[in-house]
Amino acid sequence: MTKNSEIRLLGTVASPYVNRVQFVCNLKSIDYEFVAENLACKSELLLTSNPIHKKVPVLLHANESPTCESLVIIQYLEEIKPDVHPIFPSAPAERANNRFWAHYIDNQFFPLYEKLRITQGKERKEAIKQEIIEGSIVLEEAFVKTSKGKAYFGGDDVGFLDVVLGCFLSWTYFVEKENKFKIFDEVRTPRLVEWTKRIWSHEAIKSVIPTNEIISEFYMMLQKYRPLGA
Repeated sequence: MTKNSEIRLLGTVASPYVNRVQFVCNLKSIDYEFVAENLACKSELLLTSNPIHKKVPVLLHANESPTCESLVIIQYLEEIKPDVHPIFPSAPAERANNRFWAHYIDNQFFPLYEKLRITQGKERKEAIKQEIIEGSIVLEEAFVKTSKGKAYFGGDDVGFLDVVLGCFLSWTYFVEKENKFKIFDEVRTPRLVEWTKRIWSHEAIKSVIPTNEIISEFYMMLQKYRPLGA
């Protein structure tokens, strides 16, 4: 991350949505200045840059208008630097398929983590755990089809869906530990278990994945502030 860069990223280190933008910046060797936000006391810069949702991440690029929402930012980064580690498939049908699964991950799968956090009662929590497990099996099937037998969703190297799902790994491990169950399991989701090991050790993400301690602190803050950003 370069200070005084023409690109600034407003975010918080514990947000998976911010992490995915950092992941893509690293993949594409894009220098940026990280501007840390306190979501309990948002800066005027954040509020004016994202007046609709007032959430992170927000990308500020030179004199351009602010770009908000992580998936929109990723597509923007792909367009301004398309020749360095392209993350989208070249075929239109495959790009559409990637966007479908990104929507599933962001709007159906990961929200179950938050649902589990705020739900009271053992039986109801167990029901949500089962929903998460069923979702992980769906993602295992998606990985098998999308990767076509290769190491990543993107094939031989990290692609769009690897970024979208990979940014949630720290939170996945945290949720597993807090709730004493496995989300990605060697029996149910063997391909994704191997995939998580590859993503976890990838040079482009190692420096931006939050530690368990950072997530734990953020988790405590979520008792008062719920949205993670998008």
